[in-house]
Amino acid sequence: MIYTALHNRWLRLLGAVFGQFLAALAMNLFLVPMHLYTGGVMGFSQLLRTLMTDYMGMNFGQYDIAGILYFLFNIPILLFAWKTLGRGFVVRTLICTLAFSVFYSVIPAATTPIVEDMLTSCLLGGIITGVAYGIVLTCGCSGGGLDVVGLALAARGTNITVGRFSLGINAVLYTACLVLFSPEIAIYSVIYNYFSATILDRMHQQNISIQAIIFTKQNEKELAKYITESFGRGVTYWMGVGAYTGENVHVLYVCLSKYEVEELRRAVHTMDPHAFFVIQSGIEVDGNFRRNLGN
Repeated sequence: MIYTALHNRWLRLLGAVFGQFLAALAMNLFLVPMHLYTGGVMGFSQLLRTLMTDYMGMNFGQYDIAGILYFLFNIPILLFAWKTLGRGFVVRTLICTLAFSVFYSVIPAATTPIVEDMLTSCLLGGIITGVAYGIVLTCGCSGGGLDVVGLALAARGTNITVGRFSLGINAVLYTACLVLFSPEIAIYSVIYNYFSATILDRMHQQNISIQAIIFTKQNEKELAKYITESFGRGVTYWMGVGAYTGENVHVLYVCLSKYEVEELRRAVHTMDPHAFFVIQSGIEVDGNFRRNLGN
Protein backbone atom coordinates (compact mmCIF):
# COMPACT_ATOMS: atom_id res chain seq x y z
CA MET A 1 0.00 0.00 0.00
CA ILE A 2 2.81 2.43 0.87
CA TYR A 3 4.65 1.45 -2.31
CA THR A 4 1.53 2.17 -4.40
CA ALA A 5 0.99 5.53 -2.73
CA LEU A 6 4.60 6.63 -3.29
CA HIS A 7 4.34 5.89 -7.02
CA ASN A 8 0.94 7.47 -7.66
CA ARG A 9 1.35 11.18 -8.34
CA TRP A 10 -2.03 12.19 -6.91
CA LEU A 11 -1.59 10.15 -3.74
CA ARG A 12 1.92 11.55 -3.39
CA LEU A 13 0.60 15.10 -3.69
CA LEU A 14 -2.08 14.33 -1.12
CA GLY A 15 0.57 12.87 1.18
CA ALA A 16 2.70 16.00 0.75
CA VAL A 17 -0.23 18.26 1.65
CA PHE A 18 -0.82 16.12 4.74
CA GLY A 19 2.85 16.58 5.64
CA GLN A 20 2.40 20.35 5.41
CA PHE A 21 -0.64 20.14 7.67
CA LEU A 22 1.36 18.12 10.19
CA ALA A 23 4.22 20.64 10.11
CA ALA A 24 1.90 23.62 10.62
CA LEU A 25 0.14 21.81 13.46
CA ALA A 26 3.43 21.01 15.23
CA MET A 27 4.62 24.61 14.94
CA ASN A 28 1.43 26.12 16.31
CA LEU A 29 1.20 23.61 19.15
CA PHE A 30 4.82 23.35 20.31
CA LEU A 31 6.85 26.27 18.95
CA VAL A 32 4.65 29.36 18.78
CA PRO A 33 3.56 29.15 22.45
CA MET A 34 7.25 29.03 23.44
CA HIS A 35 8.13 31.94 21.10
CA LEU A 36 10.65 29.77 19.28
CA TYR A 37 11.73 30.24 15.67
CA THR A 38 11.52 27.41 13.18
CA GLY A 39 14.44 28.28 10.95
CA GLY A 40 14.72 28.70 7.20
CA VAL A 41 12.52 31.05 5.24
CA MET A 42 9.68 30.46 7.70
CA GLY A 43 11.98 31.46 10.57
CA PHE A 44 12.96 34.66 8.77
CA SER A 45 9.25 35.30 8.13
CA GLN A 46 8.51 34.89 11.84
CA LEU A 47 11.43 37.16 12.71
CA LEU A 48 10.21 39.85 10.29
CA ARG A 49 6.69 39.54 11.69
CA THR A 50 8.01 40.08 15.21
CA LEU A 51 9.96 43.12 14.13
CA MET A 52 6.90 44.54 12.35
CA THR A 53 4.57 44.01 15.31
CA ASP A 54 6.82 44.64 18.31
CA TYR A 55 9.25 47.21 16.97
CA MET A 56 7.28 48.97 14.21
CA GLY A 57 3.89 48.94 15.96
CA MET A 58 2.02 47.26 13.11
CA ASN A 59 -1.19 45.43 13.99
CA PHE A 60 -2.47 42.56 11.87
CA GLY A 61 -5.31 41.52 14.16
CA GLN A 62 -5.80 37.81 14.72
CA TYR A 63 -3.89 36.82 11.58
CA ASP A 64 -0.28 35.66 11.63
CA ILE A 65 1.39 37.60 8.83
CA ALA A 66 4.33 35.14 8.88
CA GLY A 67 2.39 32.67 6.72
CA ILE A 68 1.79 35.29 4.02
CA LEU A 69 5.39 36.51 4.15
CA TYR A 70 6.56 32.91 3.79
CA PHE A 71 4.54 32.48 0.60
CA LEU A 72 5.84 35.74 -0.88
CA PHE A 73 9.48 34.90 -0.11
CA ASN A 74 9.09 31.58 -1.92
CA ILE A 75 8.22 33.16 -5.27
CA PRO A 76 11.84 34.12 -6.23
CA ILE A 77 13.10 30.80 -4.78
CA LEU A 78 10.77 28.81 -7.03
CA LEU A 79 11.87 30.84 -10.04
CA PHE A 80 15.47 29.92 -9.17
CA ALA A 81 14.59 26.20 -8.99
CA TRP A 82 12.53 26.17 -12.21
CA LYS A 83 15.35 25.09 -14.55
CA THR A 84 17.18 22.78 -12.14
CA LEU A 85 14.29 20.81 -10.64
CA GLY A 86 11.73 21.10 -13.44
CA ARG A 87 8.30 22.56 -13.90
CA GLY A 88 6.43 19.64 -12.30
CA PHE A 89 8.40 19.87 -9.06
CA VAL A 90 7.99 23.65 -8.90
CA VAL A 91 4.21 23.40 -9.43
CA ARG A 92 3.92 20.76 -6.69
CA THR A 93 6.03 22.91 -4.39
CA LEU A 94 3.82 25.92 -5.09
CA ILE A 95 0.76 23.87 -4.09
CA CYS A 96 2.46 22.66 -0.91
CA THR A 97 3.68 26.16 -0.02
CA LEU A 98 0.19 27.57 -0.45
CA ALA A 99 -1.24 24.70 1.62
CA PHE A 100 1.23 25.34 4.45
CA SER A 101 0.49 29.07 4.45
CA VAL A 102 -3.23 28.34 4.75
CA PHE A 103 -2.78 25.69 7.45
CA TYR A 104 -0.41 27.89 9.45
CA SER A 105 -2.87 30.79 9.35
CA VAL A 106 -6.03 28.74 9.99
CA ILE A 107 -4.82 26.39 12.74
CA PRO A 108 -5.06 28.37 16.00
CA ALA A 109 -1.82 28.59 17.94
CA ALA A 110 -1.94 27.37 21.51
CA THR A 111 -2.31 30.34 23.88
CA THR A 112 -0.54 28.44 26.66
CA PRO A 113 2.23 25.84 26.20
CA ILE A 114 0.94 22.28 25.88
CA VAL A 115 4.22 21.05 27.37
CA GLU A 116 5.59 23.32 30.09
CA ASP A 117 9.21 22.22 29.70
CA MET A 118 10.78 24.19 26.84
CA LEU A 119 13.33 21.50 25.97
CA THR A 120 10.65 18.81 25.69
CA SER A 121 8.48 21.14 23.63
CA CYS A 122 11.21 21.98 21.11
CA LEU A 123 12.23 18.30 20.83
CA LEU A 124 8.66 17.21 20.12
CA GLY A 125 8.23 20.03 17.64
CA GLY A 126 11.53 19.20 15.92
CA ILE A 127 10.78 15.49 15.61
CA ILE A 128 7.26 16.01 14.27
CA THR A 129 8.23 18.72 11.77
CA GLY A 130 11.23 16.65 10.64
CA VAL A 131 8.94 13.71 9.95
CA ALA A 132 6.42 16.00 8.26
CA TYR A 133 8.96 17.59 5.91
CA GLY A 134 10.47 14.17 5.25
CA ILE A 135 7.06 12.97 4.08
CA VAL A 136 6.78 16.00 1.80
CA LEU A 137 10.21 15.43 0.19
CA THR A 138 9.73 11.65 -0.12
CA CYS A 139 6.49 12.32 -1.96
CA GLY A 140 8.48 14.25 -4.57
CA CYS A 141 7.38 17.67 -3.35
CA SER A 142 8.77 20.40 -1.15
CA GLY A 143 7.45 22.88 1.36
CA GLY A 144 9.52 25.58 -0.29
CA GLY A 145 12.10 27.78 1.34
CA LEU A 146 15.62 26.51 1.97
CA ASP A 147 14.55 22.94 1.11
CA VAL A 148 14.21 23.97 -2.53
CA VAL A 149 17.61 25.69 -2.59
CA GLY A 150 19.21 22.66 -0.93
CA LEU A 151 17.58 20.31 -3.43
CA ALA A 152 18.73 22.45 -6.35
CA LEU A 153 22.33 22.43 -5.08
CA ALA A 154 22.25 18.68 -4.40
CA ALA A 155 20.79 18.04 -7.87
CA ARG A 156 23.73 19.90 -9.37
CA GLY A 157 26.15 17.32 -7.98
CA THR A 158 27.25 18.82 -4.67
CA ASN A 159 27.54 16.75 -1.49
CA ILE A 160 25.18 19.10 0.33
CA THR A 161 22.09 17.48 1.84
CA VAL A 162 18.90 19.41 2.48
CA GLY A 163 19.25 19.18 6.24
CA ARG A 164 22.91 20.25 6.31
CA PHE A 165 22.24 23.21 4.03
CA SER A 166 19.39 24.36 6.26
CA LEU A 167 21.58 24.11 9.36
CA GLY A 168 24.24 26.29 7.77
CA ILE A 169 21.90 29.07 6.66
CA ASN A 170 20.00 29.03 9.94
CA ALA A 171 23.16 30.09 11.78
CA VAL A 172 22.49 33.60 10.46
CA LEU A 173 18.89 33.53 11.68
CA TYR A 174 19.72 32.32 15.17
CA THR A 175 22.53 34.81 15.51
CA ALA A 176 19.93 37.51 14.89
CA CYS A 177 17.67 35.90 17.51
CA LEU A 178 20.57 35.89 19.96
CA VAL A 179 21.12 39.61 19.42
CA LEU A 180 17.48 40.71 19.40
CA PHE A 181 15.97 38.34 21.98
CA SER A 182 17.04 36.29 24.97
CA PRO A 183 19.79 33.66 24.68
CA GLU A 184 17.27 30.97 25.70
CA ILE A 185 15.14 31.66 22.62
CA ALA A 186 18.13 31.30 20.30
CA ILE A 187 19.52 28.20 22.03
CA TYR A 188 16.26 26.27 22.14
CA SER A 189 15.46 27.27 18.56
CA VAL A 190 18.82 25.81 17.51
CA ILE A 191 18.04 22.57 19.38
CA TYR A 192 14.66 22.38 17.63
CA ASN A 193 16.19 22.98 14.21
CA TYR A 194 18.96 20.41 14.74
CA PHE A 195 16.48 17.64 15.55
CA SER A 196 14.18 18.68 12.72
CA ALA A 197 17.03 18.66 10.15
CA THR A 198 18.40 15.34 11.42
CA ILE A 199 15.02 13.60 11.20
CA LEU A 200 14.44 15.22 7.80
CA ASP A 201 17.62 13.70 6.34
CA ARG A 202 16.65 10.30 7.75
CA MET A 203 13.17 10.53 6.24
CA HIS A 204 14.21 11.85 2.83
CA GLN A 205 14.54 8.58 0.91
CA GLN A 206 15.71 10.14 -2.37
CA ASN A 207 18.71 11.53 -0.49
CA ILE A 208 19.81 8.12 0.89
CA SER A 209 22.09 6.20 -1.48
CA ILE A 210 21.80 2.43 -1.79
CA GLN A 211 24.09 -0.11 -3.41
CA ALA A 212 22.43 -3.27 -4.70
CA ILE A 213 24.24 -6.44 -5.76
CA ILE A 214 22.00 -8.87 -7.64
CA PHE A 215 22.82 -12.54 -8.24
CA THR A 216 20.73 -14.16 -10.97
CA LYS A 217 20.89 -17.07 -13.42
CA GLN A 218 18.60 -15.31 -15.88
CA ASN A 219 19.59 -13.06 -18.80
CA GLU A 220 21.73 -10.35 -17.20
CA LYS A 221 21.60 -8.14 -20.31
CA GLU A 222 17.80 -7.97 -20.20
CA LEU A 223 17.80 -7.06 -16.51
CA ALA A 224 20.56 -4.47 -16.96
CA LYS A 225 18.64 -2.90 -19.86
CA TYR A 226 15.50 -2.68 -17.72
CA ILE A 227 17.37 -0.95 -14.86
CA THR A 228 19.04 1.51 -17.24
CA GLU A 229 15.80 2.41 -19.03
CA SER A 230 13.53 2.48 -15.95
CA PHE A 231 15.81 4.21 -13.44
CA GLY A 232 18.41 5.92 -15.61
CA ARG A 233 21.12 4.16 -13.61
CA GLY A 234 24.33 2.64 -14.87
CA VAL A 235 24.80 -1.08 -14.23
CA THR A 236 27.96 -3.16 -14.04
CA TYR A 237 27.73 -6.94 -14.37
CA TRP A 238 30.13 -9.87 -14.50
CA MET A 239 30.13 -13.64 -14.37
CA GLY A 240 30.54 -15.45 -11.06
CA VAL A 241 30.64 -19.06 -9.91
CA GLY A 242 28.70 -20.48 -6.96
CA ALA A 243 31.18 -22.17 -4.59
CA TYR A 244 28.65 -24.78 -3.44
CA THR A 245 27.00 -25.67 -6.75
CA GLY A 246 29.85 -24.79 -9.10
CA GLU A 247 27.27 -23.22 -11.43
CA ASN A 248 27.68 -19.94 -13.26
CA VAL A 249 25.77 -16.93 -11.92
CA HIS A 250 25.42 -13.38 -13.22
CA VAL A 251 26.30 -10.60 -10.76
CA LEU A 252 24.89 -7.10 -11.32
CA TYR A 253 25.93 -4.01 -9.36
CA VAL A 254 23.94 -0.73 -9.28
CA CYS A 255 23.72 2.37 -7.09
CA LEU A 256 20.37 4.10 -6.62
CA SER A 257 18.30 5.86 -4.00
CA LYS A 258 16.33 4.29 -1.17
CA TYR A 259 13.18 5.60 -2.85
CA GLU A 260 13.93 3.48 -5.96
CA VAL A 261 15.09 0.27 -4.32
CA GLU A 262 11.61 -1.21 -3.68
CA GLU A 263 10.67 -0.81 -7.32
CA LEU A 264 13.95 -2.50 -8.30
CA ARG A 265 13.28 -5.34 -5.86
CA ARG A 266 9.83 -5.96 -7.32
CA ALA A 267 11.09 -5.85 -10.89
CA VAL A 268 13.95 -8.30 -10.26
CA HIS A 269 11.76 -10.79 -8.42
CA THR A 270 9.23 -10.60 -11.26
CA MET A 271 11.92 -11.38 -13.84
CA ASP A 272 13.68 -13.95 -11.63
CA PRO A 273 11.86 -15.16 -8.46
CA HIS A 274 15.04 -16.97 -7.38
CA ALA A 275 17.34 -13.93 -7.60
CA PHE A 276 19.51 -13.16 -4.58
CA PHE A 277 19.95 -9.58 -3.30
CA VAL A 278 22.56 -7.78 -1.23
CA ILE A 279 21.49 -4.22 -0.32
CA GLN A 280 23.51 -1.74 1.71
CA SER A 281 22.05 1.62 2.75
CA GLY A 282 23.66 4.96 3.51
CA ILE A 283 26.74 4.62 1.32
CA GLU A 284 28.66 7.68 0.11
CA VAL A 285 28.52 8.17 -3.66
CA ASP A 286 30.66 10.63 -5.61
CA GLY A 287 31.27 11.36 -9.27
CA ASN A 288 28.79 10.77 -12.08
CA PHE A 289 25.73 9.83 -10.00
CA ARG A 290 22.40 11.51 -10.69
CA ARG A 291 20.22 12.30 -7.68
CA ASN A 292 16.53 12.16 -8.58
CA LEU A 293 15.60 14.54 -5.79
CA GLY A 294 12.61 16.11 -7.50
CA ASN A 295 10.83 12.85 -8.29
